[in-house]
Amino acid sequence: MQDLLTQIAALRRPRLLIRAARIGAQTYRREARLPRLLGYGVTLRLGPTLMRLMALEAEMNDRRENGDAGYSIAVHVDLLIAIMGESQLLRAQTQIAGPAAIT
Repeated sequence: MQDLLTQIAALRRPRLLIRAARIGAQTYRREARLPRLLGYGVTLRLGPTLMRLMALEAEMNDRRENGDAGYSIAVHVDLLIAIMGESQLLRAQTQIAGPAAIT
């Protein structure tokens, strides 16, 4: 999972998008945001969820860079909020499970 967190840390996006996402991530609720982005009835673990969110965000970023008419800044920020929120949950989970896993 550390590779996944490293990939997230390496993302480079415009400051305004990141600033908006950081504000939204402060009140992130997984059960409210993920169904909207990934579909209702889908329950995934943290790692696979983050990978799907990152793939969707990469597509959205490509649309932004290419000036695609289908680009939505609201959806892009929503995806970044979910990525930030899920990565916080993953970090917390790995910190709790980390020391016990070393034997």
